Order: sequence, then structure tokens, then C-alpha cells
Amino acid sequence: MRMDTTQHPPRPTTPSDTAGRIELPLGEETWVLETRPGQLVEVRRPPVPAAPAAGPRQLVRDALEHPFGFEPLRRALTPDDRITVVVDEQLPHLPELLAGVLEHLGTAGIEPGAVTLLTPPPGQNQGWIDDLPDEFADVRVEVHDPKDRKKLAYLASTKAGRRVYLNRTLVEADFVILLTGRRYDPVLGYAGAEAAVFPALGDEEMRAAYAGQFRPDAPGSDPWPVRAEAAEITWLLGTPFLVQVIEGGGGTVQDVVAGLPDSGAEGVRRQDARWRGSVDGPADTVIAVVPGGPDAVTFADLARAAAAAARVVEPDGRVVVLSAGLPPLGEGAKLLGKADDPDAALAALAEEQPDDWAAAHEWAAAAGRARLFLGGGPLDELAEELFALPVADNREAQRLADAAGRLLIIPDAHRTLLDLR
Repeated sequence: MRMDTTQHPPRPTTPSDTAGRIELPLGEETWVLETRPGQLVEVRRPPVPAAPAAGPRQLVRDALEHPFGFEPLRRALTPDDRITVVVDEQLPHLPELLAGVLEHLGTAGIEPGAVTLLTPPPGQNQGWIDDLPDEFADVRVEVHDPKDRKKLAYLASTKAGRRVYLNRTLVEADFVILLTGRRYDPVLGYAGAEAAVFPALGDEEMRAAYAGQFRPDAPGSDPWPVRAEAAEITWLLGTPFLVQVIEGGGGTVQDVVAGLPDSGAEGVRRQDARWRGSVDGPADTVIAVVPGGPDAVTFADLARAAAAAARVVEPDGRVVVLSAGLPPLGEGAKLLGKADDPDAALAALAEEQPDDWAAAHEWAAAAGRARLFLGGGPLDELAEELFALPVADNREAQRLADAAGRLLIIPDAHRTLLDLR
């Protein structure tokens, strides 16, 4: 396939007045782009906070010792408590974060054998279990199975009359901790915290009810309906403790916010302070970078990056997703390769409702708005299966940058949300 390199003249409204050399970290490689004066679109956002001095393990321990608006978590626990920790497997440095949680539980006299680490389906590569320190070898690990009725328990009915069935280990625990990352999400607005419980840990019927409830707008101060219901259901669990991880650039941990469910608003505020910004008008070309090594990038990351770029690109503009990762494709992503066009893919996703439908929906929606390009590492091999043109190397990425009039480059695009001013 030929690459689109149509020339677009620079526009005088572009805020940047100087040329520049921009480095794009892609795994073990670094691609370099040269830009012209007046070409780059400026992103308006608060100053990026400095990296914390403490590591992830210590950040969690400090957050649990000094929660937001609450006393140390250990004071709410007894040595006989059975603890369920809901684990977000997408978190960077997950073994270190878990070690911080388990260490704090130990200060309350709770042994590792009384702790269950619960993950939502389908259960990713669980190599993180082997990386936990040896002193926590007795913890139990469970992957939620929404099809097994014996592993579900009735919790309560919501105000709207929904009968809620959740994972039995979760419902029967004496205390629940939600260790999750804060992310932007096309169904919830803000993922993480209460959204780790509902609908992720529900039965098949409840999970399927939310497939397809995709929203193209940006989250605001009022929670979207699914997240509002998730908050109600989390409250029905009692008083689970939130441990919200705010990621930094390049897969680091920037901040940890712990507390009762009302601390969720503080987690959202800190997420926006780190990852939300705005641009003055759309760009005709957006380069969305997803850093990380081959094993650290998921298809959901690529889809979030494409969606973030599609929000701020001109209709039928160019979105270039670059990453060193070559993630396995789930059923939803594979449906894209079987469809004739993005609209047909969206229809198939709505009918089939695979586990990864949200990520596949984000990608297909981006492909319906913009011309997609995909490259970096071996990713260009997947391009034609995903309605995209391949970008084989740094030189081809430079050609796309040269062809842009208004060029926007988004580092860590899978964590970023940009609004048009």
C-alpha cells in the first residue's frame, strides 16, 4: 500500500514558532522526528509534576498509612479478617504495589494466607504472581469466572431494581481493597476504583448488559450512568478501601491515593491534573506514541491511543499510532480483520460482544473518523488487519510528519485525554 503524503501548508494559527527535534521512545529504540517552524500544535496542560522520590511499594505504604480523609487502614482491620484485594493487572510495577498493600495488612496482624488476590476475566499473563516477594507466597489468587454460578453470590438490589450478583469471594470477604489504576474509558468515563467491581466482577448477564454503551464525548464533573451505578453497587458492598494508582510517563507510578469510596473524586482530580489537557483546534496529523517494551503493551493501550488522537484530529485527517509492542489480539480485535470497513466492524462487535469489545470499538471508531497508520517495532505487520496503513520505520514516520500542516504529537497517548478549545 502507498503511504498518504499529501502536502498541507503550515497554518499561521499554530502556536509553535520554532523547528524542533523530537525523540519518540519505542521500546529499546528511539525514533527522531524533525519539525518545521510553526508546525507543532501546543498542548495546554498543568506543569507535569516531578517524579516521586519513593518507589511504588513505599508510595502504597505511605498512602495506606495516610489515607485521604481517613485514619490508617490498619486501624479498621482485625487479625481474623479475610481480605479480598481486587487487582488491576494492567498496573505497572504490580508486584511492588501489591507488596506495599500486603505489608500494610501485616501491620494489622493479617497473614498472607487470609488474603485473596482477585482479578477480572479473562485473566492476563499472571507472571506478576511469581515476582511477589517470597514472604507473600501463601496468598490466594483467583480469576473471576462470570459463567460459574457457584462462584457468584447475590449482593442486593439497586434503587433501579437490578438484582446484583457478584463474585462470591468478593461478597463474602470481611474487607475489600480495590487496587486499580485510574484511566479514561469510553463506557465509564473514568475507569478504576468502583468501576473495578461493576460490571467487571458480575455475572454474564450483567457484563453483557453494558457491552456497546460506548460514548464518544469526554467525561465531566457528573459521573456517566454506568460509573454512577458502579458507585452504588460498591457502596452496597460496605466500605471497600480504594487504592488508586496514578501512572506517570513511560510506565512509572506517579502517585497513589487511598481512602474510602468518597476518595474517588480526589483520584479523578489527580488523574486529570497529570493526564488531561487541551489544544487550540484540531490537527491534520496526530502521532500517538505508546512507549514500553514488546510485552508491556496491550491492544487496549493501542486502542486508547488511537481514540485519544481521533478526538483532536480533523475529520479524515491522519492518526499515526507508534509502539514497540506486538500485543496478542482478542476476539474483538480479530473481528476487525474480518470486516469490510469500520461500520461493519462496529455492527459485528455489537452482535458478538466479545470480552475486548470496548477496545475494539475504540479502534474501529477511530478508523471511521481518521486515516489510521500503525508502526514501530513489528506493529506494521498488523496494520492491514486493523484498517491501517503500515509505518515500517523512522523514515516513513518522518515523511508523514513532513506532510503535516498542523502536527500534534502525544507521548503516552494511551493515558492522555485532550479537549478541543
